[in-house]
Amino acid sequence: MPQYVDGFVLPIATRNVAAYKKIATLASQVWKDHGALEYCECVGDDLDMGPMVPFTKLAGTKKGETVVIAWIVYKSRAHRDRVNAAVMKDPRILKMMSGKSMPFDCTRMAMGGFKVLVQLKVK
Repeated sequence: MPQYVDGFVLPIATRNVAAYKKIATLASQVWKDHGALEYCECVGDDLDMGPMVPFTKLAGTKKGETVVIAWIVYKSRAHRDRVNAAVMKDPRILKMMSGKSMPFDCTRMAMGGFKVLVQLKVK
């Protein structure tokens, strides 16, 4: 069955990566509890692999920043919509989003839903 993926790219100050990991760890549990199939967050390590466009340029990083990419896998777009609706009502997410400043600038985050085009799982 084809799956559906939400993808995210965001620039983040390297000094904030540890704080980001804490909220990403909590978020991963919330999405899992509401039915997401997979949840993955990755921090940049080798981002200038010319001759292609470096992730730092793509994400518009500033000095002292790196890039986080993340994805969440669902059964389908309808499943994604149900899971995300439940997640946005979850008290753990509401608490995380209320009052506290996030360790990154949410207005610089890119996100979108993607239909899976090719998928290979190695056993």
